[in-house]
Amino acid sequence: CMKTLFAAMTVLAATAAQAAPPASFAQCSVCHTVTKGGLNGIGPNVYGIVGKKAGSVAGFNYSTALKGSGKVWTPAALDKWLTNPAAFIPGSRMPYAGMADAKKRAEVIAYLKTLK
Repeated sequence: CMKTLFAAMTVLAATAAQAAPPASFAQCSVCHTVTKGGLNGIGPNVYGIVGKKAGSVAGFNYSTALKGSGKVWTPAALDKWLTNPAAFIPGSRMPYAGMADAKKRAEVIAYLKTLK
């Protein structure tokens, strides 16, 4: 019983540590949720987004430009998107000017990679 309890606590602790977003993600969390199976907000839920085709989160009403972009959310694509969404996919509706700080973008992308 104690062994099982310890194993469960270890998993919970790892999950909690994995799920802690960096401060640089705060501006993202205004529109995006990050829980597995979570609801879409103003923007789509971004749990498991790394490696997914852009415009593919179920239940979110994407722009035609984003859905038809053919992009896959690789770390490199996410870096370009977070730098300047309108330049990376013209016609997208994400109302965000971009994150100029490369270190902050790297933190956000590293965090997104843990959400799986």
